Amino acid sequence: MKSLLLLSAALGLSLTACRNSTDRQTAQQTTTSPDSTGTDWAMLPFEKVDSLNPVLVPSPALTFRDPIWKKDVKWEEKDVFNPAAVVRDGKVYLVYRAEDKLGKYAGVSRLGLAISSDGLHFEKEDKPIFFPDNDAQKKYEWEGGSEDPRIVESPQGDYVMTYTAYDGKTARMMLATSPDLRKWTKHGPVLGEGKHLNTWSKSGAIVAKQKGDQIVAEKINGKYWMYFGDTNLFLAQSDDLIHWTPLEEADGSLKPIVRPRPGKFDGQLVEPGPYALLTEKGILLIYNSARPIPDKKDALVYSAGQVLLDKQDPTRIVARTSEPFFVTEKNYELTGQVNNVVFLEGLVPFKNKWFLYYGTADSKIAVAVHEN
Repeated sequence: MKSLLLLSAALGLSLTACRNSTDRQTAQQTTTSPDSTGTDWAMLPFEKVDSLNPVLVPSPALTFRDPIWKKDVKWEEKDVFNPAAVVRDGKVYLVYRAEDKLGKYAGVSRLGLAISSDGLHFEKEDKPIFFPDNDAQKKYEWEGGSEDPRIVESPQGDYVMTYTAYDGKTARMMLATSPDLRKWTKHGPVLGEGKHLNTWSKSGAIVAKQKGDQIVAEKINGKYWMYFGDTNLFLAQSDDLIHWTPLEEADGSLKPIVRPRPGKFDGQLVEPGPYALLTEKGILLIYNSARPIPDKKDALVYSAGQVLLDKQDPTRIVARTSEPFFVTEKNYELTGQVNNVVFLEGLVPFKNKWFLYYGTADSKIAVAVHEN
């Protein structure tokens, strides 16, 4: 039976399927952001497609000639998770993270591509479309890999992808562009190679607007905007979608925009889900979050909430859900590489519905649907 995920008329619970910073000082921080007493601004409810989920699972049959190791590897043998999604030529294109079982971190991450004509049944391409290579970004991407994509279109029709590069020590938010989702140009660290180069950063959600089935980056007050981070949520701005400047405090540190709320479902961390959607009521951001599990050392349970920010002032919170709307409940969400994870990352308007794609226990990919 399909699960209706409308809890307490609010929003919710999802699990982070990515490497998180070891520095969680924000768990003790407080926030003045308002809780929502209504949810007319939120995207609710989402219904998990239990008859088909998970819609994407790892395959040991797919091989790829790795350009760094110079040998064939089973590039998605271990797991598949954390996808971005776009609609192209009337089909859903899923750009997903996949891991092998090799190397010092027991898995290198690369990005694969799967295509569907109905948003539910996918066919994978045999080779990854994006991966660490012998290029200028190898020092950031090897040998942890390229992880957790988020994609929007530029006004010119190119695809702009933020992703995480992991070198074994630091996660860095990176950016790449493509005309067709297959040929990519890497542009390096989003925060540049200056003072924030070694700042743990990830999960860039660019503010964008729905235009038919397309999600297109949209300027506010003459600038593009991007929420990012996996402790607090921070904010950066850009003139061209390529070069970004983060908002800073007076001391030069990154300026928090959305914080965890101690004692709530998002008390440990907050992290962007898909892009930030510009609507008539404001900037709607679905975010992943986590809280500690009582009596279990270093164990977290993740969940997803929604927050609305001012469409004229992207730093100002207008409303925020007080409860989770998306929770771990299925076996494939509760048990896997990382237990208790639903990590929301891909969202597309398709066939008059919203399709939400998410990683489950850092192992598989599932889908939920919101009726317009």
